[in-house]
Amino acid sequence: MTERTPNVVLVHGGFVDGGGWQQLYNLLTTDGFRVSIVQNPTLSLEGDAAAARRILDRQDGPTVLVGHSYGGAVISEAGTHENVAALVYLTAFAPDKGESVNTLLADPPPGAPVPPILPPQEGFLFLDREKFAESFAGDLPADRAAFLADAQVPWGVEALAGVVAEPAWRVKPTWYLVVTEDRMIPPAAQRAMAERAGATVVEVPGSHAIYESQPGRVADLVKQAAATL
Repeated sequence: MTERTPNVVLVHGGFVDGGGWQQLYNLLTTDGFRVSIVQNPTLSLEGDAAAARRILDRQDGPTVLVGHSYGGAVISEAGTHENVAALVYLTAFAPDKGESVNTLLADPPPGAPVPPILPPQEGFLFLDREKFAESFAGDLPADRAAFLADAQVPWGVEALAGVVAEPAWRVKPTWYLVVTEDRMIPPAAQRAMAERAGATVVEVPGSHAIYESQPGRVADLVKQAAATL
């Protein structure tokens, strides 16, 4: 690792906000990392990438940019920023040039679980609150999963349609955490995206909310990426 401990910027996915990063934040800051959180408006990919770039502009040196779920599309778009030295995808979408989250959702692997996304309401998506825990947060305490279900951030349909211009994973070192029991993004799709990105891959069992349920495993991967800078 360089003498200066790298910065870490965390980008959340759809249906949640940056508050879910707190345990990971605590672990990394205890180890001396400077950690910043992006709060995605989740209205459009363009707007979310701009939000990430604003935080990246504030970094004072090499930065590990971390994205969970839809946040992977955001870091793919924003990660070409000059301060980004490494990318970490956490069971995340990794679109190629001209692809969107919709593109990657269009052809799920046979037999893959279907996320319980309700029909759009005035241009926004929600998960069925009764199925939220099973699909998104199966390894979190029941009360935490219930809170997340009732605290959902409306996800703009335009964000899912936003296409990546020049994917950062083509030019930046990349790591990918494959979550083998995820019921939102099928593990087979995760592996395919990770392989295409040429990522260093670590696999762990867990739910889509792996950043909350196993923050230590996530922290280990972020540190692994940081150690190569």
